Amino acid sequence: MISVILLGAGNVATHLYKAFSNAENVTVTQWYNRTRASISSYANDVNITDSLEELKEADIYIIAVSDDSIAQLSTDLPFTNRLVVHTSGSVAMHDIDKKNQIGVFYPLQTFSKNADINFSEVPICVEVYEKENLELLRDLARAVGCKPHKITTEQRQTLHLAAVFVNNFTNQLYRIGHEICETKNIEFEILHPLIEETAKKIQQMSPFMAQTGPAKRNDKKTIKRQLKLIEKEEHEAIYKMLTSSIKKTHNVSNFRSRKGKAETN
Repeated sequence: MISVILLGAGNVATHLYKAFSNAENVTVTQWYNRTRASISSYANDVNITDSLEELKEADIYIIAVSDDSIAQLSTDLPFTNRLVVHTSGSVAMHDIDKKNQIGVFYPLQTFSKNADINFSEVPICVEVYEKENLELLRDLARAVGCKPHKITTEQRQTLHLAAVFVNNFTNQLYRIGHEICETKNIEFEILHPLIEETAKKIQQMSPFMAQTGPAKRNDKKTIKRQLKLIEKEEHEAIYKMLTSSIKKTHNVSNFRSRKGKAETN
């Protein structure tokens, strides 16, 4: 049985608590947050505290707070030589105070408190300073049904950068598409099958091969017509920037002669 203590009450901490609570080989010994009210609803299920001095002993202490707070919280911990890990994609492992054994337990997924997560589909990136702790973090990942991946800080930070592009930036494009639909009283849900098919397609081929649309086929008339439809300068700038990026990626000047025909979408 692996005992853990959670520190923090955000989206990641909440989902980890739920996953650990459902795991046969993991017990949440305690849940800390500086504001007790944030986790008070779990008081009947787990020992909660807002005092670092009251922290119990556990195999792993998991810091799941904002990136800017990780270093200070690790410094404030009133003990030494215990395994303390954070869950951030961008913070270096060595930002954790070295009075303790240090590591990273990074679930690569987007978390919202009210959205269910199937942890069996969540990759867990693990990193340790002391090699003897690696298998413990791997076992913790496996206990919640995840596949652990041993990576370096540089690799994890690069993954996080890529995740910002494929998740955060993509979601902002969804928001723009939603806003454009609203201007003409169009239901955004009509686009859901397209969104789902796009996500499914890149699991079967590379994003390069999956690219379609007017920019790739250098459909100047469609591009010009769509630019006229755009009402906000910000959206126009994004459209032009992404169109230029797609053209550059796919060398559109030679595209028609290579392919013989353009796509339908």
